[in-house]
Amino acid sequence: MHVNCDCYVDSGVTQFGRRRLLFGAAGVFAATALPTGVVRAASPKAKTALSPADALKLMKEGNENFRNEGPTLSANGRERRLELARGQAPFCVLVGCSDSRVSPEILFGRGLGELFIVRNAGNTVDTAALGSIEYGVGVLGVPLVVVLGHQSCGAVAAAVDVVEKNATFPGVIGEMVQPIVPAVLEARSQGGDLLESSVRNNARRVAKRLTTQSVVITNALNGGKVKVVGARYSLSDGQIEWMEDI
Repeated sequence: MHVNCDCYVDSGVTQFGRRRLLFGAAGVFAATALPTGVVRAASPKAKTALSPADALKLMKEGNENFRNEGPTLSANGRERRLELARGQAPFCVLVGCSDSRVSPEILFGRGLGELFIVRNAGNTVDTAALGSIEYGVGVLGVPLVVVLGHQSCGAVAAAVDVVEKNATFPGVIGEMVQPIVPAVLEARSQGGDLLESSVRNNARRVAKRLTTQSVVITNALNGGKVKVVGARYSLSDGQIEWMEDI
């Protein structure tokens, strides 16, 4: 017999009540089963209790663990999924590149519900990206924003070609790389490897822009509630270069 109601009576205990008991037990199990360093999402309105410094420390430790091929600290199983169905409490907003070789959760050894990720080619920030970052900081209470560039970035290389060779690209690719051009011009005046200097400058410039052009982030910075850093990922050795002084 098919029953449409979730709360039919079965031997004096409602099915709804059983489900609540099951989910409650799953939550207790998740609380005890999470690996060290995994941030809980205790309730729909919960926010991480990590400070900006502690959040950055977790990201650094996660990358070191990744580089050294240590055991994963992430939690991605059934219990974690059930816990996160109640709400999220990420501890880092990560602005990264769409490049398939730069997967944030893997590079930093993080699991479900820990990183609030904004990705596009060249790790730039347009209106949609900025709104997403502000949501993470202003609504979810995320204490850390990382703008992550990477070695041999194709979008930055395209911007270098625009500057050096007056290159053009099909569709809207040219428009996409335009925000990176100022970083290339700055790098060209600095000397050295133009592409890699441009990658660093781009990550640093984007991070700096967040601290000066977003009221939400500026207020959080002034209140000591968030830290914004730039970073560069090395494809060859897996190391993150941190640019904390932006």
